[in-house]
Amino acid sequence: MNTKFITKASAIAAIYVILVLLEIPLGTLAFGNIQIRIAEGLTLLPLIESAAIPGVFVGCIISNIILASVSGLGAIDIIGGSLVTLIAAYITSKMPNKVLGSLPPIILNGLIVSIWVSYFLNIPYLITSISIGIGELIAVSVFGNVAIYVYNKVMKNANR
Repeated sequence: MNTKFITKASAIAAIYVILVLLEIPLGTLAFGNIQIRIAEGLTLLPLIESAAIPGVFVGCIISNIILASVSGLGAIDIIGGSLVTLIAAYITSKMPNKVLGSLPPIILNGLIVSIWVSYFLNIPYLITSISIGIGELIAVSVFGNVAIYVYNKVMKNANR
């Protein structure tokens, strides 16, 4: 790892945390059974930037630690949710395009994160899975494309 990689990963982690902090006033839209976490749009960045893999992972860990006191999901969300994000980011990095790259975070969050969210919030798994999946679809497809666009613009200007 070089300094440039660590700097990019750190910046992505910081942006993830900032976006989550901005969402806390939205309440359960950021961490309940309906999760439209704008920061999850950053999970599409591994398609074009390898530093985004540790960046979104670390950002998710920090965010989930902050949200643990608000959401009540605790250690399972801190560890489990962050690992799901890491695995999704890695798989996304191996995908050939944005459409297929969107699927890992949508599917993994919809199927896995829903397990403990449905349990702790006492909402049926299927309803939770569908709602988290739809929220992730919105976050990744809309905000993920915005993140890629902005990232490309920033990198283009940085390389001038």
